[in-house]
Amino acid sequence: MALEDRMMAGVENTQGNTVTKEGHVAVVGSYLVALVMEVERLPNTGETVHGSGYFQTHGGKGSNMSVQAARLGAHTGFVGRVGDDANGTTFRTLLKKEGIDDRYLKYHQDSATGVGFIMVAPDGQNIISIDSGPNAALSNSDIDEAASSWTNKTVVLTQLEIPLQTALYAMRAGFQRNLTTILNPAPACNLLDQDLSSVSVITPNETEARVCLGLTDDGPVDEEELGKKLLDLGCGAAILTLGERGSLCVTRDDITLVPAFEIPEVVDTTGAGDAFNASLAVALSRGQHLADAARFANAAAALSCTKLDTLPSYHDSSQVTKILQQT
Repeated sequence: MALEDRMMAGVENTQGNTVTKEGHVAVVGSYLVALVMEVERLPNTGETVHGSGYFQTHGGKGSNMSVQAARLGAHTGFVGRVGDDANGTTFRTLLKKEGIDDRYLKYHQDSATGVGFIMVAPDGQNIISIDSGPNAALSNSDIDEAASSWTNKTVVLTQLEIPLQTALYAMRAGFQRNLTTILNPAPACNLLDQDLSSVSVITPNETEARVCLGLTDDGPVDEEELGKKLLDLGCGAAILTLGERGSLCVTRDDITLVPAFEIPEVVDTTGAGDAFNASLAVALSRGQHLADAARFANAAAALSCTKLDTLPSYHDSSQVTKILQQT
């Protein structure tokens, strides 16, 4: 599928200054209240470890992706559900502050806003557990309502902190409108029995790719082969995120390793994958080719590892452009 042409318009940012927004991203996804604790090391099964520095902040892959896309200067809309509670109201305030279209954020009466618990080790690695709450109630009708506002400039981005079938429905809704669609299959699940022909780009890490393909061991299947197997599920392209090694772009015509960007110190990797996916969507919505878009996304993801917490670590286009120009 051809990637969309550029979209330009002058708008007011939250500081009241006129800025130029370029590209359009529709995020169909989750919001979670993130409960974060620093630990001396990640615990083993059945083990208790001491923690410190506990704080509560915004989280959820859909929320993270929306904020990163908006900070990169794209017109960004969020489609999702929160509880009819203080946390849900606080999230709507965040969307407005970041200049994100909140028309398709719905309050859910029957459950509290979802939560996620995150432990962060000194080396920046983390483990995460979530209670989806209203995210599990996001429905096809929610997608249909939002899709009526998508233009031919929109890239549709989703992930799996919402029901799988709802995420795939969002992909079909975008595909039927000839839009670029991106599926970040996280948290990962077996996708062997799913039709992924509406997915323009699937973006797992290596572990997630194995889960998606039903591979239950760590046997010798290299990344290129994983990418090819993902294409066999119907996806137009696959990008495997490889952490400090960068990302691997796999299409039916080519395989390209896009190197990572070096940063002085990894502080916290939480949300780096979300930064990558949002940045990829922004770059594709601006007409970049897949490998160039992955390079842009690698840069944004690297920068997101330089600060503690998720949203405070997300940089704007000028900062991403600066690191791109240094290499």
